[in-house]
Amino acid sequence: MSTVSTPLLVRKPAGLSDYLSTWQAMQQFTRERDQETMDELWLVQHPPVFTLGLAGKPEHLIAPSSIPVIPVDRGGQITYHGPGQIVLYLLLDLRRHHLTVKGLVSLMEQALLELLAQHHITGERLPGAPGIYVGGAKIAALGLRIQRGYSYHGLSLNVDLDLAPFRQINPCGFAGLPVTRTLDLGLPESCDTLATQLIAQLAALLRLDPVPA
Repeated sequence: MSTVSTPLLVRKPAGLSDYLSTWQAMQQFTRERDQETMDELWLVQHPPVFTLGLAGKPEHLIAPSSIPVIPVDRGGQITYHGPGQIVLYLLLDLRRHHLTVKGLVSLMEQALLELLAQHHITGERLPGAPGIYVGGAKIAALGLRIQRGYSYHGLSLNVDLDLAPFRQINPCGFAGLPVTRTLDLGLPESCDTLATQLIAQLAALLRLDPVPA
């Protein structure tokens, strides 16, 4: 008996994507979607930007600079996005996948752990600190917003971006938290290669078939 796979649309804009307009597009997509709308993943890289989540405290920006700071509607504290970092936004219907918010966070973390394990790197979760860590240093950050049972925002994975801006903040609200990237862990793979592998991991956990949008 043949089975029909459910598609997961993957959008990948060319070049760097402006953070503010991308965020607004996610909000619009979520407002307008319904039970028939297919789930999507948006794979982007952003120009340098700090984003401050709903629980964010301005004092966690410890060294203001020319990098813009944008308060946003995701959970969490302050983080940094920039070129050389995979940013993957998950626009999903949680009810369709029988997922709670906690379940989606766990699924995202599991996909990241499996990606790292694929390259013989042991990642770990830390209690009370969402994201993925290697040797105590944060390599991936998570942040979500749920409206009407639909998710947006998502995760970021440090590949070969400049880590210096992280020294201007308390990453995710933790003073002195070390941050790392796959390049420093001996992985020469590009953002494109690792993003393709990460999307495959996420799609497998969601039991969806990733297709270019």
